[in-house]
Amino acid sequence: MRPEHCVTRNHIDVWNERVLPSGPERIRFRTVLRGSLLPILVWTGGASLASFGYGPVAAMVLVGLFTLLFVVGFGLRRRARHSVRCSVYGALGGVLDKSLAGF
Repeated sequence: MRPEHCVTRNHIDVWNERVLPSGPERIRFRTVLRGSLLPILVWTGGASLASFGYGPVAAMVLVGLFTLLFVVGFGLRRRARHSVRCSVYGALGGVLDKSLAGF
């Protein structure tokens, strides 16, 4: 895949699509994070509540789960021959998007 076509709206799942450009164009990492504020708050809040309620081990388990899902998403995208940048953005956006699939 050519780099200019890899990091586009079509390859990245972001929970809030209103912050993305209307067509296939490069986006910045900040845009991925801005479009995913609610899932980031949910993951952070869940880790904080787990830490205060059950101790630091529960928060580490949640962080480990997030990391595992990120690594799997990154690996799948790299296997599909996406660029490293596209894989990082797509894996992060994918984890944040799929974690709130029921809402």
